[in-house]
Amino acid sequence: MANEEDEEPRQELTVGEVARRSGLAVSAIHFYEAKGLIASRRNAGNQRRYARDVLRRVSLIKVAQRIGIPLADIGAALATLPQGRAPSMRDWTRLSARWKKELDARIARLTLLRDHLDDCIGCGCLSIDHCRLRNPQDELGLQGSGPRLLEQGED
Repeated sequence: MANEEDEEPRQELTVGEVARRSGLAVSAIHFYEAKGLIASRRNAGNQRRYARDVLRRVSLIKVAQRIGIPLADIGAALATLPQGRAPSMRDWTRLSARWKKELDARIARLTLLRDHLDDCIGCGCLSIDHCRLRNPQDELGLQGSGPRLLEQGED
């Protein structure tokens, strides 16, 4: 017969369990911890133990990374969440609303880039500096360095 302690669900997970349940490599879990995105504690045997809420935090990190949110921004967002509980739907709604604005801006920049990708080189002259159709007398170069047309689309 099992004792009572064995019947209670464990409140903490090993790094291997977090990796298996999240679909990440153990090294990724350690990386996230080193970056301050998740936290663990050490048990009496000096082994890492993770609270169960880390699984939802790791899922949030994976989704945010997949849509292109930089780790620094993910870390800042996670820092706004209370410790000791899994992020809620309300938390996700708040974080994703902020990220939607960033994604919309990125989509607009990428769409502009896609739509104008072949404009100058596509004319056949192969001269970005002196293209008579797109950039006569290098007028854009007088405005400063960098991708001027693309940057105009960001304003």
